[in-house]
Amino acid sequence: MTESIVRRVADLEAAEQIKALKYRYWRACDGKDPDGFSACFVSDGAVIDYGRMGSFDDAAPMVEIFRRFACAQVGGRYVVLDMHHGTHPVIEITGPDSARGRWSLQFRQLNVQARTETLAVGEYDDEYVRVDGRWLMSVCRFTEQWSHVRPLGADEVVNQGRVAVSGAGPE
Repeated sequence: MTESIVRRVADLEAAEQIKALKYRYWRACDGKDPDGFSACFVSDGAVIDYGRMGSFDDAAPMVEIFRRFACAQVGGRYVVLDMHHGTHPVIEITGPDSARGRWSLQFRQLNVQARTETLAVGEYDDEYVRVDGRWLMSVCRFTEQWSHVRPLGADEVVNQGRVAVSGAGPE
């Protein structure tokens, strides 16, 4: 019985660490932090599949796209502003250093240059590995369920506060 309790507590701790990892990932996305984004993935060979946004067999090409587009500025203002809200995590510990996770996502993006607002909903299916005591994503697949793009009206004003996030929080 004691061994079972120890394993269950370890699995609960692992699941909480994986949740914190995914939250760091979304904070990095919204906070224009490509280094923080990259740090959420294994250093080599991460599978990233964002559907129509593209598929990659390593995080590095996606990080470069992130730098070019998500971090683009015109006149000292970001061109796109993102908001990721992940909910309903289901974490399955599959081994001492491996796990799977499923998340629901509500995504909102303002493109101040194109004057559009995008709302999208979908599901993440991830795989995680523990490397040197830290959980990282080895697979990140997003399947869009639906999206809606609408123009921003001429009278709508988009105010930008402090967007960039320094530091992704505790690991």
